[in-house]
Amino acid sequence: MAFTMEDSNMHEIKNSLFKYAMQGEWNEVVNICKQQPRAYKTEIIASGDTALHVAVSEGKESIVEELVELIGETDLDALEVRNEQGNTPLHLAASMGNVKICKCLAEKHPKLVGVCNHDHETPLFSAVLHGRKHAFLCLHEISDSMKRDEYGRRADGKTILHCAIFGEFFDLAFQIIHLYKNFVNYVDEEGFTPLHFLAGKPSAFRSGTHLSWISNIIYQCLIVENLEKSEGFNRSYNISDDKKKPRYPDNYRTCMSFWKIIKMPVSMGRRRRDNLIDSENPKERKYEEMELDTLLVVLGLGITNVQKIKDKKEKHTWSCQIMDELLKSASMYEYDWTGMKPLPSRYSKHEEARPNSHELLSDTNKNEIKKDRNKEITASETSSSGNKQKEHKKSEKKKTVGKVDAAILIAAKNGVKEMVEKILDLFPVAIHERDSERKNAVLLAVENRQPDVYEVLLRRNFMRDIVFSVVDNEGNSALHLAAMLRHTLPWHIPGHALQMQWEIKWYKYVKKSMPRHFFPHFNNHNKTPKEIFTENHGNLVHKGGKWLKNTSSSGSVVATLIASVAFTSFCNVPGSFDNAGLPVLEHDKRFTVFAIASLIALCSSVTSLIMFLVILTSRHQEKDFHKELPNKLAWGLTALFISIWSMLISFCAAHSLILESKVKHIEFAVYAVTCLSIPFFAAAQFPLYLDLLRATSRKVPQRRYKVDL
Repeated sequence: MAFTMEDSNMHEIKNSLFKYAMQGEWNEVVNICKQQPRAYKTEIIASGDTALHVAVSEGKESIVEELVELIGETDLDALEVRNEQGNTPLHLAASMGNVKICKCLAEKHPKLVGVCNHDHETPLFSAVLHGRKHAFLCLHEISDSMKRDEYGRRADGKTILHCAIFGEFFDLAFQIIHLYKNFVNYVDEEGFTPLHFLAGKPSAFRSGTHLSWISNIIYQCLIVENLEKSEGFNRSYNISDDKKKPRYPDNYRTCMSFWKIIKMPVSMGRRRRDNLIDSENPKERKYEEMELDTLLVVLGLGITNVQKIKDKKEKHTWSCQIMDELLKSASMYEYDWTGMKPLPSRYSKHEEARPNSHELLSDTNKNEIKKDRNKEITASETSSSGNKQKEHKKSEKKKTVGKVDAAILIAAKNGVKEMVEKILDLFPVAIHERDSERKNAVLLAVENRQPDVYEVLLRRNFMRDIVFSVVDNEGNSALHLAAMLRHTLPWHIPGHALQMQWEIKWYKYVKKSMPRHFFPHFNNHNKTPKEIFTENHGNLVHKGGKWLKNTSSSGSVVATLIASVAFTSFCNVPGSFDNAGLPVLEHDKRFTVFAIASLIALCSSVTSLIMFLVILTSRHQEKDFHKELPNKLAWGLTALFISIWSMLISFCAAHSLILESKVKHIEFAVYAVTCLSIPFFAAAQFPLYLDLLRATSRKVPQRRYKVDL
């Protein structure tokens, strides 16, 4: 087929647009579009992007404005051209959060806000999906108020509120709750509400985050402001949603951070003098926050560390706000329409089912869609068997809608005690919720090792005998589930022996809260909780015994060496003996320190060695891991640390007597260098020692917070 002159011209235009766009010569691109209006619809790269797509992607705001101004009212279909993913230029601008470009495109052609891409996402949806708050507010205000609910929902039933919570954009989710009140109770095609999504994010709450003691102190000191409802989008806002980039190189960041530390107190002092802040001035709170942040940084905690902790507290505070707002409007225990069945057009995967998207497109694009529709029909005829299977799966999925676990069950499973408490305060009847396996919140908390949630349930004032006596569809009580061991170790403690100790503690803790007649209770497999515990923990007992033997073997070697050195040094005292058999230096105080330290080192090292030998020769039975073996290991490590310190003290005291006249001026420096090995050893072994003491002293185990992938 021969190419016409028109085809040749379009090919030349395409090459010119590609060349100038890649070289950044955007003025030439504008000139071509002025001369050739067809250039707006020309795809210049393989992904189907036009020159306007590329300009938006590169953030060329002035160029985009020029190109949009050149488009007449009759040629608005040029703004509707979509790439391979079905994204219009407005989709890209919304995803990037460029408010100025969003405003420019949407005000020129307001119906663009409702155009769907191949994933059935509108630009409004794309802005939320990427957490672009200001771009979302801009598009929300420009969009058709009668179709906003339609624009904010995808084909799978997920709303912009689902996506905002899933992405942990809580400041954006807060605004959506107030702007789209119906979305609070809407469910997706799997039956999940936004509250379900929030319940599945334990790290968004304080109960699901583990902080060190110093981080916890900083956390308590930091002040975080609550979210507030936006009054509306300011049309004069023309800055990108992203933060402005610093005007200095990355390698200058440390110097600039130090400069901010110095400058912050000075600037606060000036502001205080200028504003004459009184007790009712809202600026005072901000100054207090800045002073506190500055103090923490000056104390050596670092800007980065303080900011990370502040971000965590901000997330925790805002997630609780979102939870409160969701529960205020929740209708989970009311007979009311909850949007469980979205409009049929929102569920259809075919092009013709897109919500009003065809009304927004020009005749040219309608013809293209008709061609695509014909192709889909042809493809569906050739793969009818595959489609039948898909329809069967879809029908099965629809049957499961309405049978999803309640939010309180998901929260109990993930350890979100804040949500469990709040739901029970507002809806006490929620304690009787069951999942598909007939497990209530108590059983799920026990099964998933969630001590915080279980303690919350123990403190609640309800019929405990009924709630705690529930069994699942296999006849397992809470004690049966406490006896079962999951594939991943759930406790926040190292070592298989300590894991086994906390498994026993958890079992006994649950046992105390259960009615006594449940102890010999048989499940559907004719097994008692004790039998299940022994059967499930056999492998962990073996691994725990092996870990204890390795630890004790290493400790016994060190204890033997220290005992040998301490005994030798105690027999060969410095300064020798006089004719009466008494030490020559017995009246020197340093000799007394040497004698006492040597004796302590000898006794403690022998004690440590005995403890380690007892562990090595132990039977390592299941009951021994509760108190006996961990306590002996704790005593052995304690005696070992004491013996090491005592040995070094005796060494320093003895050599100060022998080398007193030779190293008089540098003796303290010599001894300090000699004792450097202690901090290195402590850094390697002390965390294990602290974990051991914590595991032994805690009544209720501590849950692991990191997600196991």
